[in-house]
Amino acid sequence: MSFYVTTPIYYVNAAPHLGHAYTTIGSDILARHMRQRGEDVFFLTGTDEHGEPVALAAEREGVSPQELADRNAKRFRDLMPLLEATNDFFIRTTDEGHQRRVQEVLTRVKDNGHVYKGTYEGWYCPRCADFKTEAETGPDTTCLIHKIPLTREHEENWFFRLSTFQEPLERLYAERPDFVLPRHRYNEAHSFIRQGLQDVSLSRAKLSWGVPVPWDPEHVFYVWFDALLNYYTALGYARDGDDLTGRFWPATFHVIGKDILKFHTVFWPALLLAADLELPRHVFVHGFLLSPAPSDGGGEAGGATELEKMSKSRGNVIDPFGVIETFGADALRFYCAREVSFGHDGPVSEAGFATRYETELANELGNLASRTLSMIGRYRDWRIPQAELDSGLAGDFEGLAGSVRALLDTVELTQALEVVWQRVRRLNRYVEERKPWEQAKDEARAATSTSRSPRWPRGLRVVAVLLHAYLPTSTTKLLGALGAPDTSFDAAHYGAGEPGDGTVAKLEPLFPKR
Repeated sequence: MSFYVTTPIYYVNAAPHLGHAYTTIGSDILARHMRQRGEDVFFLTGTDEHGEPVALAAEREGVSPQELADRNAKRFRDLMPLLEATNDFFIRTTDEGHQRRVQEVLTRVKDNGHVYKGTYEGWYCPRCADFKTEAETGPDTTCLIHKIPLTREHEENWFFRLSTFQEPLERLYAERPDFVLPRHRYNEAHSFIRQGLQDVSLSRAKLSWGVPVPWDPEHVFYVWFDALLNYYTALGYARDGDDLTGRFWPATFHVIGKDILKFHTVFWPALLLAADLELPRHVFVHGFLLSPAPSDGGGEAGGATELEKMSKSRGNVIDPFGVIETFGADALRFYCAREVSFGHDGPVSEAGFATRYETELANELGNLASRTLSMIGRYRDWRIPQAELDSGLAGDFEGLAGSVRALLDTVELTQALEVVWQRVRRLNRYVEERKPWEQAKDEARAATSTSRSPRWPRGLRVVAVLLHAYLPTSTTKLLGALGAPDTSFDAAHYGAGEPGDGTVAKLEPLFPKR
């Protein structure tokens, strides 16, 4: 079975920050997990390089849009291996293959009667590259996301007949209640549709930085239609001489942030219907990572600190490169999945990161791994003797793999991590309660009783397999040291595939104290 997951493509008007890493890590966890289950996986990410935000940023820096795109696209591409992301392709919307397919699809939309020429007048946010309705404007006609004044635009454009798809989209949402996840995001998207859809600009005449409209070279396609199509176009040229569209389309999950919900849950399905293309199975919408507003100064004495969306333009970002350099990629991946429930807004901070690293990764998982292997080495000559399963532990692990599978099938990344982490803590309690080092010191009992053989390493192996999508480097080391390198999902069962007399190895601390 195929599994196709995408991130949004990231604007190249600035360098990557933690928000970009957040979406990428979440998508990679899904891709890795599905590979563990034996699925045929394709994972796509990349950069959005056209449109006014990029053109304006390039103008401010005194370089061409292409120069800016080349420089920042490299930063995003270089971030992927640092995050341990296993993307199968990195698309750039300046790719010739992408631009050609965009023109093909949108020409088909025009030929199907869904495009006409008209005049647009209304409010526009240059940072969002979005035409705003009155309901989408803040106080004093500002952008609700970027907090900047909106501009009044009046221009002749080609329009997409979005209004034609009012009833088809209503029907889509009625028939597929899991089209948008989580449910509160579904309700938000559905509400937007029920307010009534208006036709939207398909092209811009005032810009030159974009994909040219083939039937009207004086126009370029509005950046959002160019960008949305990347999910479809990439499959046509990601592999030389091999069109992957039939193998992976439609996408299983588009993973996006809530600020681009309208485009992915309204414009995108309408565009696909207009082009006679199959719709994606799901769009998963996560929330914002929140950090203190730059003007806040930490809050007044006794007062609450104001939190807002992490944004490069607002200057309140956390640099993922710095975090990785200090703590490692696995620690960043863990924090992104653990700190804020995926699908909701939540605060993040460098202090919170350090606390998670110390209390959970180092003290709980890292300590459990170290003490397990060191005790087996010291008292069992680096071997795990055969032993009966511990009925108490077996009960704690019963159904665990199925629970993780079900949660990740609906992108419940944080909840799935929590149920596994409960077992990490359970194993630590087990070791504290049983005090195996005291039993092992009694040489007579240790020599004569297989019932005294260590049993919790089986559970440690299970949690390592289930954590592999989150902590790929650390769990690979741990499973190798346990003499059980199999990371397939079938190995995530207490007692499954246990060696009769497995040899373990010494392991350096997985998460050294910083």
